[in-house]
Amino acid sequence: MARIIDRQKAIDLRKQGKTYGEIKHTLNISKSTLSNWLRGYPLSEQQLNLIKKSAVKNKSLGIEKTIITKQKKREERLQNIYKNEKNRWPSLSLRELELAGLFLYWGEGKKNLKSALAINNTDPQVVKFALYWMSKVLKIPKDKIKVEVHLYSDMDITRELAFWAKELRIPKAQFYKPYIKTSTRVAINQKGFGHGTCGVIVNDVRLKEKVIMGIKAIADTYS
Repeated sequence: MARIIDRQKAIDLRKQGKTYGEIKHTLNISKSTLSNWLRGYPLSEQQLNLIKKSAVKNKSLGIEKTIITKQKKREERLQNIYKNEKNRWPSLSLRELELAGLFLYWGEGKKNLKSALAINNTDPQVVKFALYWMSKVLKIPKDKIKVEVHLYSDMDITRELAFWAKELRIPKAQFYKPYIKTSTRVAINQKGFGHGTCGVIVNDVRLKEKVIMGIKAIADTYS
């Protein structure tokens, strides 16, 4: 919890225009850790100009520019990798999509044979792929798929439910009553995507058995 609080303090100081060096000195946190935490919080041009006017902060300005340059190079490298991978995977066959869904379920799905077929995650893209797999590959009518959301007590419940309904394109009538954790969202500042955890659920025992046995067959063959 202390690490999560430190991260939030670092973000707050960054928003105030503090440099990596100043935040490091205040919180006694390494620059490598700060670089990871503050990747999405670059200083504005106005804030950088203020640093330029201070001779004492000239060294900090050099550090800021170095970090920005490294981040831009990394982003360019990742974009090139993404383009290459996008060309490698223009489309997947139905069999390949089925296999991808089985592996996703192996990692993220509920395994108990007596429970519903369900995949939960904080990442909207993971949940949307799970929904695609269920509706397009397993051929489950979309109106038979239920949604359950786990949120924190200090979240705007109405807004978060609207977020998931829009992302999944599923009406709120198919949502179960959300589970609200008594803890606050400060506990998830360092992980997740800021919208709680969402699960797509299908109450079909026979289908659940088929999925679990499919995973077991793959595991027995290759592991």
